[in-house]
Amino acid sequence: MKRLFLSLILVLSNSIFLFAEEKIEIFPSVPFDQFIVYQNLAIFWIAIIGLIVIIRMKLREIERIQKLGIDKEEKDIPLLD
Repeated sequence: MKRLFLSLILVLSNSIFLFAEEKIEIFPSVPFDQFIVYQNLAIFWIAIIGLIVIIRMKLREIERIQKLGIDKEEKDIPLLD
């Protein structure tokens, strides 16, 4: 019973100290700075989506080349001497 009471007191005292901590702002409160942050996030995600599109295009091109058989060497090609 003593351990339960002691643990309850410790939990409550820790929670009281957490409420007393200062709140830290993650995003700036100035509207212009908020605009810059969101603009950078938008540019970042547009770049990620662009990279995904480029990778898909390259993979489709590789598949097309493999279907046509262009990537394989032919053994009976006459050589220029």
